[in-house]
Amino acid sequence: MSDTPTTATRPSPWQPRHWPTFAWLGLAMLGARLPWLLQRAIGRGIGWLALHLAGSRRHAAEVNIGLCFPEQDEAWRRQLLRDSFDALGVGIFEFARAWWGGIDAIRPQVEIEGLEHLRALQAEGRGVLLVSGHFMTLEMCGRLLCDHVPLAGMYRRYRNPVMEWAVKRGRLRYASAMFANEDIRATVRHLKKGGFLWYAPDQDMRGKDSVFVPFFGVPASTITATHQFARLTGCAVVPYFHRREGGRYLLKIAAPLAGFPTDDAVADTARVNAAIEEMVREAPAQYLWIHRRFKRQPEGRSRFYERG
Repeated sequence: MSDTPTTATRPSPWQPRHWPTFAWLGLAMLGARLPWLLQRAIGRGIGWLALHLAGSRRHAAEVNIGLCFPEQDEAWRRQLLRDSFDALGVGIFEFARAWWGGIDAIRPQVEIEGLEHLRALQAEGRGVLLVSGHFMTLEMCGRLLCDHVPLAGMYRRYRNPVMEWAVKRGRLRYASAMFANEDIRATVRHLKKGGFLWYAPDQDMRGKDSVFVPFFGVPASTITATHQFARLTGCAVVPYFHRREGGRYLLKIAAPLAGFPTDDAVADTARVNAAIEEMVREAPAQYLWIHRRFKRQPEGRSRFYERG
């Protein structure tokens, strides 16, 4: 893992060519203030449009669902595809509401299991890496969890400086800190000081620190950062699952992974993938299936996502 912080000057977000992005963000901020029931209804409509208009992403989701659930019949997989785009549309409003809206009406509808694990680790002064997957509820549930523990997050830098500004500004309304993916030294310091960090290692990120380990039985290029962070800081690695049930949210915090890390980065990374797979099986419709999770295979770039 590279520990070189980013020092390059970022372009200004205030240039005229970025004004259209600000306009879209303004609409999102307005949408964040709509009633929750209306947000969900509009979100499902957006999901329906995306299902029929976002051809390449729909194809990626179809491929992923087919690879991960070969034991299910075609009708079941088609229903999961539709449900996943429904959750995707609602998730857009969940992101917006978490960043710019109010959640007082949602707080009474939240159930948290396993908070005692975090309380115990907090009392020990031990750093915690909360490991989850890319579920559409991640932003809303991250904000809800911040009501109980100080939680930092990581983000990838955007080419568009307006989006980077918006992501950081929105999340810092509730997160204790935000670290760019390449700011490894700052992240390590945070964990060594007993900080809590939410992390999702379930996407294909190019880099020398990736290995191929199973995800739903298919080799998936997976970053070894969970193993590395635990090895460098002594932090606890805690599986963290979240889902929406109608208008309610369920957050489940498991006990820290025992005996983690080991000396085997590949085995540890496979163990993390297995934990995330278990989460996905519990709420498959709310997982982000549109990401090309299997685009690389041990023999090179896969042909899974080729049409025809």
